[in-house]
Amino acid sequence: MEFQKNLLEYISQSIMTAGETIAVAEGVTSGCLQLAFSQMPNASLFYKGGMTAYTLPQKVKLLQVDRGEAEECDCVSENVVRTMALNVAKLFESDWSIATTGYFTPIRNSMYKIFAYFSFSYKGEIILTKKLELHPKTQALNAQMYYTEFILGCFKSEINQLLILK
Repeated sequence: MEFQKNLLEYISQSIMTAGETIAVAEGVTSGCLQLAFSQMPNASLFYKGGMTAYTLPQKVKLLQVDRGEAEECDCVSENVVRTMALNVAKLFESDWSIATTGYFTPIRNSMYKIFAYFSFSYKGEIILTKKLELHPKTQALNAQMYYTEFILGCFKSEINQLLILK
């Protein structure tokens, strides 16, 4: 699994220059973002860690997602991913966080669609939440990789807005 080297270097350099940190909470990407951050230059200086909370009980237990709400939407909603982002940042005491939840294969709960929500938090505030939809015939691993690369690209844009353009 290879990531765009220049993208990883850019994110790494930007976060380190600002003297800030990041943590990740993943569902649908199932560790791909954590792998990407671990591949960044000097990761141990800014990447605090992450978790894959794949099931409803783990999202509730580890990330304080509301059980009733999670049951209603199969853990896939804007509010669930925002809660995940805010709480992983608290858990790891990081400035930044990224969270993901969604589907990488079409199932009945997703109305046979493939989509994901992702959210970024910065210093205790949600700064971006988006839904990303893919063609239902997208292969599972391709969907996870696409989500990961797309999210990293969006993260680069947010870093530009908040850190570089200050």
